Amino acid sequence: MYSQGLIGADGATHEDAAFLEAFQARIDAELKIEPNDPMPAGYRKTLVRQIAQHAHSEIVGMLPEGNWITRAPTLRRKAALLAKVQDEGGHGLYLYSAAETLGVSREELVDQLLSGKAKYSSIFNYPAITWADIGTIGWLVDGAAIMNQIPLCRCSFGPYARAMIRVCKEESFHQRQGYEIMLTLSRGSEEQKAMAQDALNRWWWPSLMMFGPHDADSTHSDQSMAWKIKRFTNDELRQKFIDATVPQAEFLGLTMPDPDMKWNEEKGGYDHGEIDWDEFWRVVKGDGICNRDRMKARRKAHDDNAWVREAALAYADKAAARETAVAAE
Repeated sequence: MYSQGLIGADGATHEDAAFLEAFQARIDAELKIEPNDPMPAGYRKTLVRQIAQHAHSEIVGMLPEGNWITRAPTLRRKAALLAKVQDEGGHGLYLYSAAETLGVSREELVDQLLSGKAKYSSIFNYPAITWADIGTIGWLVDGAAIMNQIPLCRCSFGPYARAMIRVCKEESFHQRQGYEIMLTLSRGSEEQKAMAQDALNRWWWPSLMMFGPHDADSTHSDQSMAWKIKRFTNDELRQKFIDATVPQAEFLGLTMPDPDMKWNEEKGGYDHGEIDWDEFWRVVKGDGICNRDRMKARRKAHDDNAWVREAALAYADKAAARETAVAAE
């Protein structure tokens, strides 16, 4: 998911060999890099891009599920979904804060998102059509996110790693919530089972795309792994996700929408069909089903709530003026 944040990343760095050697020695010794520590420019730029993409994804990810809060089938489901959407907003704020420690402002990051310069995860450009989609998002999308995020708890950059510890705890709840919805549907009426199967059919392949392009096409992964921003390659994480998810689908009584899916005894994992990479790149470049709607919603929210930002700044200015006046007495 957040490997997509490395697409087009500029990890180029121009420090001298002695500096880079000393920095790599700290990384190899598993010492955390903190904001005020010396770091290569490429390391800083890579982190800003990845953390910002992660934060944008949490915020934009609120949209497909937020649309279902009023339509959830029971009060219990509404309350759980409301709590989940609220968590996602909090995750975005943690991550924007982590990015700010690298010297970039939150306003700059948000402007990059709204202008289209910065991206968010491709998965959020697909529509949530039925209630089963909400279960599938929790089960598959949050499940894939957890597979990506747990290794980030050991990221070499301290603020990012520490933010991810709390995020992963909350994402684990989200994944269980989604799976429980799918379990209820798959044990329900024939219509509910068909709804669950349809949601799996539509979300399976986009969920696999969350891990980013194949390793051979992921040009910045090697450097990111050397700096221990990433701990596993895109294909390694994708395989872990598939191997964990197929037995869960079997327990639900659902059929994987991949006729080539089969257990490979030799590698100890599942073989799978080819991902539609043309679709992946089309969505990443802004031509997905919901790309335009998602950005329209974010821009509208930003404009409609400008008064809140202005009021907060005015209050801060007043408070600072009062403190100055009291200090001068």
